[in-house]
Amino acid sequence: MTQEYRNAFGNVYLTVTVDRENKWVHTDWMGYLTEESLKAGALAYTDALRKAGFNCVLNDTSKVIGSWDHSVEWVVKEWAPQAARAGLRHFAMVTTPQTFAESSASAFYSNLKAFEARVFDNISAARQWLRQFSIQNTNRWA
Repeated sequence: MTQEYRNAFGNVYLTVTVDRENKWVHTDWMGYLTEESLKAGALAYTDALRKAGFNCVLNDTSKVIGSWDHSVEWVVKEWAPQAARAGLRHFAMVTTPQTFAESSASAFYSNLKAFEARVFDNISAARQWLRQFSIQNTNRWA
């Protein structure tokens, strides 16, 4: 199941896929992220994670343009604890090295305490790391 989220201009800025085979939620962010779109998207995929009963997120930000520094504090202080309460334990973030989005990811990663997160520069490595946790995952709500 994949859901698309659109900005005020009608452009897709996020797709959220509940990947039942891999037992994780896969997010694919794209374009420029406003504070509003980042918050709405993060809360949407956290809800998908909770409903699925998974504990892993594959968060692909490699198509993000620009920084999301405007939301790093909110992500670390407010969203991360909510996501941990929703079941998030392992978070693989894919970024493009040497971009503004990657610098935001580094700020996020270095301040995070609510769950285990790793930053990757390619999706294959992120998937491989996440599989060691998702394969053991069973649906908590079943």
